[in-house]
Amino acid sequence: MKSNLRIVQRAIRNAGMGLVTAIFLLVVLSALGVAMLTSFTTQQASSSLDELGARAYQAARAGVEWGVFQQLQKKNCAASTFAMPQTTNTTLSSFTVTVTCTPIGGGSDDPLQRYVISASACNIPDASTNTCPNSGTTARDYVARQIEVEL
Repeated sequence: MKSNLRIVQRAIRNAGMGLVTAIFLLVVLSALGVAMLTSFTTQQASSSLDELGARAYQAARAGVEWGVFQQLQKKNCAASTFAMPQTTNTTLSSFTVTVTCTPIGGGSDDPLQRYVISASACNIPDASTNTCPNSGTTARDYVARQIEVEL
């Protein structure tokens, strides 16, 4: 009888230990889940910004090519800013491209006249001028790329 009483007393003393262990495991597992979710969310945002950056680069490159075409074919460069035609239904349609052409050195009749063509592409243009880059934005998903060529 005495041994049965000791077994019951020991069981009563250890009864709360299982609950403490279960709560500890739940807290540790939930903390691990939150850490994994935070890491996943950050990785997704980084991947999205990387893709937007690549698109902005391609839009700026298209703007430079368009500016070079304007100068070489149409002789349309007199220190001006062009608004590249907006495309629709493409992966670049969400970007605004500002192309600037500036003559440097020589005169307009100089056969060695050089030009600097600069293209800035961004996904959130300046609201007042609708040009890139937009220095006043605080958006977290803002990307801009600039390419400059000299010919």
